[in-house]
Amino acid sequence: MAGILVAVFWAILVSFLALVLVRLAQTLKATTKMVAEVSEKAVPLLADASATVRSAHTQLARVDAIAADVQEVTANASALSSTVSSAFGGPLVKVAAFGYGVRRAIGKKGAADPAGRAERTVVVGRTLPGARRGGRRNRRSKD
Repeated sequence: MAGILVAVFWAILVSFLALVLVRLAQTLKATTKMVAEVSEKAVPLLADASATVRSAHTQLARVDAIAADVQEVTANASALSSTVSSAFGGPLVKVAAFGYGVRRAIGKKGAADPAGRAERTVVVGRTLPGARRGGRRNRRSKD
């Protein structure tokens, strides 16, 4: 009887191992099929990615060239601005000051009484301060 139990045990064990091996074979077939499909899809994707990276590299090279040109133009504009400022800044300020002085002189001349008589107000018992000359130039700055 012990021999029959050992034979049954071995039969069950072999059946179990055969079932495990069949399942393992199915799993390996499915894995092989999946790897083949992924490889078929991955190769074109990698080719597309490589082309995209090459295109991006080309575009970055163009952008780099444009940035260098913009930097050069900015430097030239800055140099031109400082040259124009130094060449015309001083004379323009002098011309503006001269124009202001002329307008002010003309304005004072036109504001004078046409008959040449100035109106004066007399306040009894009070001394009035003298008229200022020169306008704002005589005032001290608060800085």
